[in-house]
Amino acid sequence: MSASNRIFRVGLVGARGHVGGELIRLLAKHPRLEIAFVSSRERAGQAVSEFDPEAPDGLHYVNYNPVQAVDAGADAVILALPNGFAADWVQAFDAAGSSTLLIDLSADFRFDPSWYYGLPELTRADYNGQRRISNPGCYATAMQLAIAPMRDALAGPVNCFGVSGYSGAGTAASDKNDPEKLKDNLMPYVLAGHLHEREVSAQMDSSVQFMPHVAPHFRGLSITTNMVLKDAFTVDQVFVRYQQAFGKEPCIDIVREIPLIMSVANTVQAKVGGFTLTDDGHRLVVVSVLDNLLKGAASQALQNINLGLGLPETMGVI
Repeated sequence: MSASNRIFRVGLVGARGHVGGELIRLLAKHPRLEIAFVSSRERAGQAVSEFDPEAPDGLHYVNYNPVQAVDAGADAVILALPNGFAADWVQAFDAAGSSTLLIDLSADFRFDPSWYYGLPELTRADYNGQRRISNPGCYATAMQLAIAPMRDALAGPVNCFGVSGYSGAGTAASDKNDPEKLKDNLMPYVLAGHLHEREVSAQMDSSVQFMPHVAPHFRGLSITTNMVLKDAFTVDQVFVRYQQAFGKEPCIDIVREIPLIMSVANTVQAKVGGFTLTDDGHRLVVVSVLDNLLKGAASQALQNINLGLGLPETMGVI
């Protein structure tokens, strides 16, 4: 097989969650990637196809420790673990001097300057062959897409009101993913100092105030972003800025109307729109939506894998 059509092997650690399932489906359909292993302590020994019918036949969950994951010799490994659990795995690869591409879906390395922060539409120019890539948070992705084109025009802190489906709360039982407690309800949580608030503030080099909420739907999130601007703008001027920033991006749609979660659920697209200004042109409200399991996690991770392996960024994504 020539280098031009080489098949790369990808391992997945922490595959039991919602994002893990999305990754298995994306990897199974990718023309240049194959699944090297799928590690899950709870499902070790079981056929992956029992949970994800699109998984390759004969693929079974394993329960690898970090050293076993290194020894598997995968070209890339995705760490889909809860916050606070990635360090031991990264240390094992580092200790072995491994050049394996690591994609961390947790927040553990998003503030580490030695890692590439992989929001491709905003940071791909910063990629310089790094073998360690930190995948942004779902809310953080939507907030940055809403803020970035106006970053140089901001006159003060940015306010972001977020609403997500309960899949964002993971699979461990809690009030935030209990359909009965969410029925006919909207549940606010971590209304100051949320991790994504700090993440976006650091990336945008601006104070961001974020107020997240969980709603009764399963997937998809919406961010309503309020920005005070130094100079007066018209809606057309604002629209041009967003078109210039993202108009050629295949995974981002810029729309004039207010985008809705239902338009992006089960897709790899983010939509940004609803551009609304106060009469004086100094206050702008923007709405951004995306699927938290895909563009907010799994499909963005695949964009980063493609980037790190030298493949077309959207191969297997769109």
